[in-house]
Amino acid sequence: MFFADIITSFQESLIFINFIEIFSALDETLLLLLISLPIGFFLSLLFALGRVSNNIFLSKTIASYIFIIRGTPLLVQIYLIYFGLGSVKAIRESFLWIALKEPFWCGVIALTINTVAYGSEIFRGGIQSVSKGQIESGKSLGFGKIGLLRRVIFPIAIRQVLPTYGNELILMVKATSLVSLTTYMEMTGIARKIMAKTFAPIEAFVAAGILYLFLNFLMVQFIKYLEKKYNPHLRLQN
Repeated sequence: MFFADIITSFQESLIFINFIEIFSALDETLLLLLISLPIGFFLSLLFALGRVSNNIFLSKTIASYIFIIRGTPLLVQIYLIYFGLGSVKAIRESFLWIALKEPFWCGVIALTINTVAYGSEIFRGGIQSVSKGQIESGKSLGFGKIGLLRRVIFPIAIRQVLPTYGNELILMVKATSLVSLTTYMEMTGIARKIMAKTFAPIEAFVAAGILYLFLNFLMVQFIKYLEKKYNPHLRLQN
């Protein structure tokens, strides 16, 4: 009877009610991640290649982009994309307005731009960590430039940077909360709406925090799985 009363009391608590309501917006948060992360991953690889290329103009241009994006807050970037670009008449009259008028796509663009700046520097370090001996070994096997990238450089570089890039993925999960400031109703947006309605910020944001913690727990497990899969020596330690 005692435990039944505890369960009933918890089910009637504001945290539980908020949790259910915020959980309904989990798919919106996941959608932001499922679009921005894969695009950001592939663009990060391309930008990293540009950073280490012999083309000085390309390398310096990408370096400038990285400096600007990493040197400004993500929140400012979201505001500039969502509110700033919308104030430009030429953009409102162009085909770009189809996407830029939607808070979801502005969020995706901002998250992608941000993660590319950080991810490309992470992958640049991984690419530069590949030794000349490993590259020469690949050439001796008859690999061309594309073959070297696909069979030698990228596999080694990605294995090297998995822990660091994993931190970037976790930061991206938390960064999705800022998209709520564009009126997009993901989990934090729902929590803010609940707070305004109930004047109970603790109950609202504790429920949201639990869900973000769960998402990052899954992300950590995914990163650990990749580390063990692509680093056999880690499997031998268990």
